[in-house]
Amino acid sequence: MTTTDWITDIALVLVVFRQLREGRLDLKTFLIPLGIVAFVAHSYLDSVPTAGNDLVLIGALTAIGAALGIAGGVYTRIRPAGGHLLIKAGAVSAVLWVLGMGARMGFQLWVQHGGADDVARFSLTHHITSDQAWVAAFVLMALTEVVTRVATIFVRSRLVHRDGRQTATAATAPALDRAA
Repeated sequence: MTTTDWITDIALVLVVFRQLREGRLDLKTFLIPLGIVAFVAHSYLDSVPTAGNDLVLIGALTAIGAALGIAGGVYTRIRPAGGHLLIKAGAVSAVLWVLGMGARMGFQLWVQHGGADDVARFSLTHHITSDQAWVAAFVLMALTEVVTRVATIFVRSRLVHRDGRQTATAATAPALDRAA
């Protein structure tokens, strides 16, 4: 992993840790994580391979990213206070975020430190045609996790009335989030 890889991965993990302390929901809440993944996508996503089972791998990891992002957005508390919305990531949201980001970092480290042959064998057995398929799958997983989490938070924030009540269609975070 390059220095840029480390900085990018750590920055993405720190985004949610910043939200462990309740703060104002503002434009930075959306732009910082989206900016980071836009940089990552621009830097690493050269192409999306479609041969063999490349799209199956990409689709599976993208779906995992979407599930983690939506769940992370649901387990983020949003509440009105003083004419503003406040946001606080719950313990479940933080764990899901670190799980998704950490899994990608762990995979990169494993491949660089002895796992490359195992990945090559797995790729050959499952008709994954190139390293770029793995890169595209993990980049799109991260991109999807961030976009769906931010989108979920955005939608939930629009459903919360400024006077402290939620609309009838707004999903309330489960009790696990409130305990964090």
